Amino acid sequence: MFENLSERLERSWKILKGEGKITEINVAETLKDVRRALLDADVNYKVAKTFTDTVKQKALGQNVLTAVKPQQLMVKIVHDELAELMGGETAELNLPGRIGEPSIILMAGLNGSGKTTMSGKLAKMLKEKKHKSPLLAACDTFRPAAMEQLRVLGEQVGVPVYIEEGATDPVQVALNAIREARSKAHDVVIVDTAGRLAIDEELMQQISDIKNAINPHEILFVVDAMTGQDAVNTAKEFNERLDYTGVILTKLDGDTRGGAALSIRTVVNKPIKFVGTGEKMEAIDPFHPARMADRILGMGDIVSLVERAQEQFDEAEAKKLEAKIRKNKFDFSDFYNQIQQIKKMGNLKDLASMIPGVGKALKDVDIDDNAFKGIEAIIQSMTPYEREHPECLNTSRRHRIAKGAGVELQQVNRLIKQFDQTRKMMKMMTDKSKMAQMASMMKGRM
Repeated sequence: MFENLSERLERSWKILKGEGKITEINVAETLKDVRRALLDADVNYKVAKTFTDTVKQKALGQNVLTAVKPQQLMVKIVHDELAELMGGETAELNLPGRIGEPSIILMAGLNGSGKTTMSGKLAKMLKEKKHKSPLLAACDTFRPAAMEQLRVLGEQVGVPVYIEEGATDPVQVALNAIREARSKAHDVVIVDTAGRLAIDEELMQQISDIKNAINPHEILFVVDAMTGQDAVNTAKEFNERLDYTGVILTKLDGDTRGGAALSIRTVVNKPIKFVGTGEKMEAIDPFHPARMADRILGMGDIVSLVERAQEQFDEAEAKKLEAKIRKNKFDFSDFYNQIQQIKKMGNLKDLASMIPGVGKALKDVDIDDNAFKGIEAIIQSMTPYEREHPECLNTSRRHRIAKGAGVELQQVNRLIKQFDQTRKMMKMMTDKSKMAQMASMMKGRM
């Protein structure tokens, strides 16, 4: 996402390269290119114009320090304005509920936007990261398949789902689900509602009735970012009827130009609270405007990358692993476990784009999320003893492993060679770290 916009903006800064100061002429020329880049990214025309007018006003009002180049100053101003355009501050969920009186979240959106899946993702996130006890309520009585989908998702994430088979009144189902939550000590109820392929009066009336009956603490509008300006128009119509409290943008990992993310906040004046970044149930992130501005301008997003890593890597396990590496006991079982943890962090290309400079370098490189499959197959074809004792992998064992994994012998040999090199490097790094710590301790005693 945002790759084309990032590239176009980078080209815009070149207009200021070599300029000694900011003038009305070079600013106007730069911002003309910035406006074009925003429009090409499917940003609303009025939003793009207001944005560039604000940047121009701020740029011409700045005195450029001798230590700061005009190009650097313009990037800083655009960064700050992009963050402000998308909401400025991170918007938190309003969950005042307690045991006996749960918080209620109403999910709204069209079919295909990912509303039901996002309900499951939100439940998983609240359960694991916020230590809540959520209940999913299947209130899409129009489409029985949606109830079944929510039931399956609930099983996947370990969250109970309230379903009334054959029910026709979604308002009553929602009220019954809240009663169920009270009786079972759930502190959050996530109400999944019906969607349509397009906005119609029946859909709007139904969801309005549910809203009026249950009085939710949060109304989250789920919208597909890949629909561009249509997403903004749909968001506007839903807001006029529901006055929702926040937006969830799905499919931000797809081939979207990003216009919805940059336009919705301004058009409906409601914060983007979460973004969907993949198909896995873990692929939901709080929306941070400043971090997204970093990514748009090719600065990466190290903070989000570290946060994702911290969620997946257990500190106690990390210490055990470090001890094994020091003793040169790191084996293929450990290697396999590390691969599984990396995969849980999300889409590989999305992760790479969080590292400053790497996203641009990999722009035209296709990073397959199945890139680990061959390695996994080879490791899975090893016996438990072979995984724990890589040194025993002689020629006959390697032939058997290659046959079991369905790969060429050369691939097995290559993986084992790379593994040996990695193990030596890890041992060397931990030894250096240990020596540095000892040197620091000795210095402190002297």
